[in-house]
Amino acid sequence: MEITVIIIFIIGYLLIALEHPIKINKSASAILTGVICWTIYALTSGEPMAHISEQLSHHLSEIAAILFFLMGAMTIVELVDAYQGFRLITDRIKTKDPKALMWIVCWVTFFLSAILDNLTTSIVMISLIRKLVPNKNMRLFFAGMIVIAANAGGAWSPIGDVTTTMLWIGGQITAWNIVKTLLLPSIICMLIPLIYLQFTLKGELGHAGSHDASKDAAHGHGHGNKEIKGSKAMLFLGVGGLISVPVFKTVTHLPPYLGMLLALGVLWVVSELINPDMDEQEKRPYTAAGALTRIDVPSVLFFLGILLAVSALESMEILHHFASFLDTTLGDNRIIITLIGILSSIVDNVPLVAASMGMYSMTTYPHDHMIWEYLAYCAGTGGSILIIGSAAGVAVMGMEKIDFIWYLKKISLLAMLGYFAGAIVYLLIYPYLAVH
Repeated sequence: MEITVIIIFIIGYLLIALEHPIKINKSASAILTGVICWTIYALTSGEPMAHISEQLSHHLSEIAAILFFLMGAMTIVELVDAYQGFRLITDRIKTKDPKALMWIVCWVTFFLSAILDNLTTSIVMISLIRKLVPNKNMRLFFAGMIVIAANAGGAWSPIGDVTTTMLWIGGQITAWNIVKTLLLPSIICMLIPLIYLQFTLKGELGHAGSHDASKDAAHGHGHGNKEIKGSKAMLFLGVGGLISVPVFKTVTHLPPYLGMLLALGVLWVVSELINPDMDEQEKRPYTAAGALTRIDVPSVLFFLGILLAVSALESMEILHHFASFLDTTLGDNRIIITLIGILSSIVDNVPLVAASMGMYSMTTYPHDHMIWEYLAYCAGTGGSILIIGSAAGVAVMGMEKIDFIWYLKKISLLAMLGYFAGAIVYLLIYPYLAVH
């Protein structure tokens, strides 16, 4: 039975990794993998059905907490975007010097990613550089650095990267501690490639052509450069709502998804009240109901499928045995987690982190243990090594039509240098920051 489930899981994993060549959406592969793993476990384990249902319900409650959190966050970001709130940030960038602009774009991406999330930030920043960097060859380097900066920025924030969010909701890390321990390594991860490009980047930003301007005007519901009523209010409320989620959890000790739903509820009410004169049809794109139709539901279902599959392996204790095997083979958890980070550039980091959470017990490794913090860093930033290794990378690849081989030649080595530099910094400073 165990062998069958492992084979199904590996096949599912390969289908997810090969999503583009085989033209099957990874969400479909993930859902099938999750359901088939549980079905085989239920039919062949010999365990009482009540016990299996109880295990499934327990896992589903944990999975639902992550999914509702993500859906709330996605809706808030879509709502702010509908009001063109992010343009209040992006329109203030005026420099024409490519190197100075690269620094500004990377720092804005880094901190925006920690508040929104790395995928959304990448989309916002690519829309921005289309206006600022008409030269396509130069823009590819900016796009590559946006992937690195977005992933580095997401790793140190409990709401910045889905894998860090999973560890936070699961209780493996606490919000303030992850910020304190991973901020410096994440900055180093971004700075190393940035400093290298400072000396090697050559070329001009180019002159704005009609192609980019028309593309940008098409963005933002066809309103061109007209400012939409309430954009400032929605930006401050949206960002304030997202930042307040860790505070809500600390004060109330309730799960983070409730804080996220509270923030969404406030924004929903405000969005309904901002344009009272508009008719229902006209107002719909600017309400949470409209935003909910635009969120990435396939991604939510992808997480559901993956987390179901991993929870089946956990219930069957396959992950526990695998952890013991790694422990006896490699011995050092730091080596194992560094390799998991590199592996996350090839396969999705969500199942890798989900599997790691199942592999290591919280009784052995309590919350804020080095293993969880280092996993958040490695899984969050390791995905930058290949363009397909992170959601941010895949989004940028699609938007800017970046060639896999171009990224491999021009950006991968820089991303890897940043990854290892940040990892070394974390391992050096951890003994001084350790709470356990």
